[in-house]
Amino acid sequence: MSAKDASVAAGTTIAAIMQRAPIAQLEARILLGYVTQLSRVQLITQSERALTASEAQQLLQLFARRCAGEPIAYLTGEREFFGLSFDVNPAVLIPRPDTELLVELAIQHLPPQGRALDMGTGSGAIAIALAHARPDASVTALDVSAEALTIATGNANKNQVKVDFLRSDWFSALDAQRFDLIVSNPPYIVAGDPHLSEGDLRFEPVDALTDHGNGLSDLQTITRGARPYLAPGAWLLMEHGYDQATAVREALSAHGYTEVQSWRDLAGIERVSGGRYSAV
Repeated sequence: MSAKDASVAAGTTIAAIMQRAPIAQLEARILLGYVTQLSRVQLITQSERALTASEAQQLLQLFARRCAGEPIAYLTGEREFFGLSFDVNPAVLIPRPDTELLVELAIQHLPPQGRALDMGTGSGAIAIALAHARPDASVTALDVSAEALTIATGNANKNQVKVDFLRSDWFSALDAQRFDLIVSNPPYIVAGDPHLSEGDLRFEPVDALTDHGNGLSDLQTITRGARPYLAPGAWLLMEHGYDQATAVREALSAHGYTEVQSWRDLAGIERVSGGRYSAV
């Protein structure tokens, strides 16, 4: 079924639209809630509510965009991550549940009143979730994209946390400060990977997905460059691809990090690797 077959018009009830939606039921419910500003419960209890002409037109357009593959998060401009709400648009990656592991590890490895740095912050999801969970911490986040930093700043204000944002191409704009934790979810998809032309990834910023090389160059840049910015005993934690854990651990060990290890996500995939900077 295409969006044109959805029979969305003024006067059509919510129940009728749900029966004929050209997309998955859950997605249809999300878009209906977005258009009507009704909660999930209200969509059920008010299932005979008829759409206005403007609501019907908006919903039909959203159905068409979703049928073309555009991510739900970009259609609604919002995504939940770590229990918080984040504004998103095509200038930033959509926060994913897999990345919550990196936040959980950051919370555990950041000492009290610690200083944390999030590299390549995008929407600000990691830095903001960390600052929200650890109000005792001082959190800095950087990104090379000015547009991403604007979105991230708005998300920090939206979630009422303090994060210091800095425009920087990795370490280029940092001064001599040191951090008790550095975290990053850098571009790690290999150039030419077919996933880049499939699903939601087609609509997300390609420079935030791939390093346009072997998928390891940014991970290696961070591993190599982080040590001068880490306080003695501080951790470097990085998210990476499903098959990159061994290579990342080897890079960490080669650059003198200790306690090098990887952590598995809920799917059992080694999703985050890290090591500790032990000053000699």
